[in-house]
Amino acid sequence: MAEVVLYHHAQGLTGGVRAFADELRQAGHTVHLPDQYDGHTFATLEEGLEYAKKVGFGTLLERGVAAAESLPEALVYVGFSLGVMPAQQLAQTRPGARGALFYYSCLPVEEFGSWPDGVPVQIHGMDQDPFFTEEGGDLDAARALVAATDQAELFLYPGKEHLFADSSLPSYDESAAAVLRQRTLVFLAGIE
Repeated sequence: MAEVVLYHHAQGLTGGVRAFADELRQAGHTVHLPDQYDGHTFATLEEGLEYAKKVGFGTLLERGVAAAESLPEALVYVGFSLGVMPAQQLAQTRPGARGALFYYSCLPVEEFGSWPDGVPVQIHGMDQDPFFTEEGGDLDAARALVAATDQAELFLYPGKEHLFADSSLPSYDESAAAVLRQRTLVFLAGIE
């Protein structure tokens, strides 16, 4: 079974993120769930992003990276949207990474150097989500990562919701989330 560190999205450590972590635990995986927001959660994505701007994206990234310092090196790094920042940095720069799962976001690989050999990664997003497909170039970054290594897979789901796998939010898409969870569990089961 895999050992995972899972980073929350801009609305904080919501009930849906906790439920997702619990599903991974029920499948036998060890899941660490750092709270980069110190207990704050937000009703809307816009409110969460305002908080992130106030705290500072660099500070949030530092908090995420620091949360992994006391954990073993052989980890799978998982990030939901904003949480992809520390997950991707650690997957690319911390020795011993076993894999990575990026939900709703992907940064250009060059942000943190190059993609490490032997580290599988999946990127998941909706094909009409403006946060993923337009604003930040996440889809372009995901496609570039897939083109750069045979260890990467990109999964696009029909729809326009951003945080579609968080069961506690109005953006939840039950059918797409079920497929995402299944692909995640298969991915984690393949981690040695």
